[in-house]
Amino acid sequence: MIRAFDQLSLPLLRWLDAEDAHRLAIQGLKLLPAIKPRPDDAKLAVRAFGLNFPNPVGMAAGFDKNAEVPDALLRLGFGFVEIGSVTPRPQSGNPRPRLFRLERDEAVINRMGFNNDGADIVLRRLAGRAQQGGIVGVNVGANKDSADRVADYVRLIETFAPVASYFTVNISSPNTPGLRNLQQASQLDDLLAKVLEARDRVRGKAGDTPVLLKVAPDLSLAELDDVVHVARSRGVDGMIVSNTTLARPSSLREQLRAKEQGGLSGRPLFRLSTRMVAETFVRVEGAFPLIGVGGIDTGGAALTKIRAGASLIQLYSSLVYKGLGLVDSIKADLTSTLLRTGRDSLSEIVGADAATITAEDWPV
Repeated sequence: MIRAFDQLSLPLLRWLDAEDAHRLAIQGLKLLPAIKPRPDDAKLAVRAFGLNFPNPVGMAAGFDKNAEVPDALLRLGFGFVEIGSVTPRPQSGNPRPRLFRLERDEAVINRMGFNNDGADIVLRRLAGRAQQGGIVGVNVGANKDSADRVADYVRLIETFAPVASYFTVNISSPNTPGLRNLQQASQLDDLLAKVLEARDRVRGKAGDTPVLLKVAPDLSLAELDDVVHVARSRGVDGMIVSNTTLARPSSLREQLRAKEQGGLSGRPLFRLSTRMVAETFVRVEGAFPLIGVGGIDTGGAALTKIRAGASLIQLYSSLVYKGLGLVDSIKADLTSTLLRTGRDSLSEIVGADAATITAEDWPV
């Protein structure tokens, strides 16, 4: 069914404006029959952050910003879904056009600007599906015009803790002015201290909700040292590596479109984001797991990201070009790799190549 859906939908969606296509995809998923997903091979199960994931392939934040279709995505075979980014108040984001395909590069540039329906509406949707099960994380961000961005994150933690499987503290979007400054050590320490205090305050009624930190691929290694040090000292449950990049690799073929402002994602981000996963993995020293994001468009790319240090992976931009069938394809490739090598779980190869990758020339 998924293959037929891709064959019908991909040509149509690619013909439309990128943001209109995204909206149509969301509407189409709302019409998806409530089919029961095929059980995943037990070898693909991952335990991380105190959660049991049926498989390591997640939908990254940015696709289902407003928690409209998390259950449809889970039925399509994702092991988990991350909704958002959500801000306390509704936000229209940046003016359109703000989403661009780089077709020949299989890449996307976005400057969406945290457009979302706001915490109240998203909370109602998540509360309405709370009995459905499945792992649905909530990616939280600050309003662009907020006078106290740290307070925004704290409020969102307190609001969503009863319905979130985990939180992602997003301080790495390049499309909210000044947001990435929160990655600086002193600001990050204050933010994480208050976020984790908020999580602990509501633990009695909401349970122990893991808190993850999502970082940019554009950090210097010295900055990454600081981020990991703060994350470890404050006791976060994990990190997501990485968000989109402001860099524009010289290898891009769509040079004119590449001049658009915003974060670049998709295939050209793969080498940089994978290097950052490896660099983070060696610094974390097993203190917590990582989710690897950026340019994963095949089973081989997923395996590379895992061997660089990711316990779980997330997709988004590659689905624009490969369709939803990519999820099953990646899972099948990972399963066959485990069978071929005689391993019982992916945990046996997480970070196996991290040291080698960090010794290579820096990707450009």
